[in-house]
Amino acid sequence: MSRVPTLFESTSDRWQTVLLVGVLVALTLVGGSYVVSRYPFLADPRQLRIVLLDAGPLAPLAFVAVQVLQVLLAPVPGQALGFASGFLFGAFWGTVYSMVGIVLGTALAVAIARYYGRPYVERVVTDDALALFDDVVADHGLAVLFLIFLVPGLPDDAICFAAGLTDIPIRRIVAVAAVGRLPGFLLVNLAGSAAANGNPVLVVALVSVLVSASVLGYLYRDRIMATVGR
Repeated sequence: MSRVPTLFESTSDRWQTVLLVGVLVALTLVGGSYVVSRYPFLADPRQLRIVLLDAGPLAPLAFVAVQVLQVLLAPVPGQALGFASGFLFGAFWGTVYSMVGIVLGTALAVAIARYYGRPYVERVVTDDALALFDDVVADHGLAVLFLIFLVPGLPDDAICFAAGLTDIPIRRIVAVAAVGRLPGFLLVNLAGSAAANGNPVLVVALVSVLVSASVLGYLYRDRIMATVGR
């Protein structure tokens, strides 16, 4: 099995990334301050919750649509949206809405990749993620897909596209993605619900578990994939 590339291949790459992150943080702070000054309720989570839920049935639909786009475009981690859904809709319904969006997004990603083929996937999936996928999935199929979706810190959204390059039926890929991602999304929705109910101790405990699992999953991704690929 080939080595999965490291996060930074050179000192230049590292400093360019640091600079980019710094610029993005600065722009976020400036833009966020302006938006909050215009719409103060955005700075008050409880007020924001009331405003969004006043939208009635449109609120869940809007959230599901955002979750679908997250899978396809990956602008924010899915777990962050899971925390938001738990905060807005509670642990149970938040998890339901998150999983509906994940299922639809996964199905669309696989279908798009299958229709446009590998050249398209190579444009939208990083070399690291595609290399990891190519090395083990051909031999171990659904077992590897399940592991990638289950372990936080692995490139699960990108793998949705890569999975479209296989001949595994879409319904099976979607089922594996849903079952593998359910524990993580349940955890973050519980954390979001705890935040809405004013239970910071539970929030910290749940988020700490998820962050720790994500860090370990990322740091030991090579070993995990090598173990499965034997």
